[in-house]
Amino acid sequence: MPIHFGTDGWRAVISDSFTFSNLRMVSQAIADAVASDHWDKSESVDARKIVIGYDTRFLSDRFAGEVARVLAANGFSVLLAQSDSPTPAISYAVKHNNAIAGVMITASHNAPRYNGVKLKGAFGGSALPEQCRRVEVYINDNEEQARGPNLMDFQKAREAGLIQKFNPLPAYFEHLRKLINTDVIADNPQRFVADAMYGSGRGVIKAFLQGAGCEVHEIRGEMNPGFGGVHPEPIAKYLGALSSAVSSGLGNFGIVTDGDADRIGAMDERGNFIDPHKIMALALKYLVEKRGMSGSIVRTVSTTRMLDRLAKRYGFKIHETPVGFNHIADIMMNEDVLIGGEESGGISFKGHIPEGDGPIMGLLIVEMLAAYAKSLGELVDDLLADVGPAYYERVDLRLSRPVAKAEMTEFLTKNAPAEIGDQKVGEISQRDGVKYIMADDSWLLIRPSGTEPVLRVYAEGRTQEMVKALLGYGKAVAESVV
Repeated sequence: MPIHFGTDGWRAVISDSFTFSNLRMVSQAIADAVASDHWDKSESVDARKIVIGYDTRFLSDRFAGEVARVLAANGFSVLLAQSDSPTPAISYAVKHNNAIAGVMITASHNAPRYNGVKLKGAFGGSALPEQCRRVEVYINDNEEQARGPNLMDFQKAREAGLIQKFNPLPAYFEHLRKLINTDVIADNPQRFVADAMYGSGRGVIKAFLQGAGCEVHEIRGEMNPGFGGVHPEPIAKYLGALSSAVSSGLGNFGIVTDGDADRIGAMDERGNFIDPHKIMALALKYLVEKRGMSGSIVRTVSTTRMLDRLAKRYGFKIHETPVGFNHIADIMMNEDVLIGGEESGGISFKGHIPEGDGPIMGLLIVEMLAAYAKSLGELVDDLLADVGPAYYERVDLRLSRPVAKAEMTEFLTKNAPAEIGDQKVGEISQRDGVKYIMADDSWLLIRPSGTEPVLRVYAEGRTQEMVKALLGYGKAVAESVV
């Protein structure tokens, strides 16, 4: 089975196609791509330095060591994390250490049987699409030419100074202290539950808040490569443990990060899941109204239009991108962006790296609650009364065969309905899949997943009945396409 190195790197099932042998091939291709003339090499970057990190998955530490061996054998100086670390901490370490690239061993929120490789650019975010394509070119070329990977003994590489272990958290925390107001938190310390979902965000939020007076009860923070039998994805159906912890009085609200801590979710005092749509809208309001910040807003095509309504109020420009944080990062690097984020929970804001970051957004929620002196449920109620109501649902339809995206887009555009529910279709977008936008700002999006054989149907409505109508229509038409 060929290795596909996409814009989010490579993911595969452990011991099936994610093997040490295949990983060495991918690592050699990364070394070749980074060393090539096609890789972006600014004067401030050390062209021979690469940072490597890993999450809590089965064998992730061993896989990271194997990547280090290959890169060292290719003459690179490697900074290897000394323990599992959040993806955003590794991404920041790339920029902080002026490295030319970073490699993160993780399958993010995927099922426990998966592992993967994420490639990072020198700017502290996901590598550019053309850089990822270059890696895939070298994978195929090396295979065709029967060129095996260069390998160096791990201990000899360490003795030669080509592999050095480091702790990415001190520099990451120092950076976060410039973006999170710990004085505001210390003035009104919060009592909450931090759910790491057994991922590499474990201990991070609690450690950062030491000395701020907060009472942080962490759950699912021990090492468990099986993730307790669930996907380490911060969505409602996997948060029974967090709901139990909050309802039993261990905290007044909950903060949750995914397997590699680049996504965020939350839970209010009533046990209601607070999704990234609401988190991003709350953060935007807070950054503007309490901190006096400004800038443009970037959201993916599948993210709430509450942001559009707030942008209109503040007079801010808003960008809509295809799904994937790399599209958000492109704009963050070229424009004065206040906040950028996506429906899946990857969010970042001004001053930070162009990378989804669960810990920093969790800490911003803590700061918000301290500043407003309200509960999370009250803040959400205020938000929905102000720019809502907004109800959201997503359905994933498993596919037996891939859907041709171009044909699906053409079919859904040609056969667009005049209305859905009691609302007329006012606009049709083809930015990523097909999106029907209603007269009342409700919307329906149908698009194939870029990472798995799934057709996703998203809906946001001003009433629960509208969401049901949108999803009902979306599922019916999606199944006819399949």
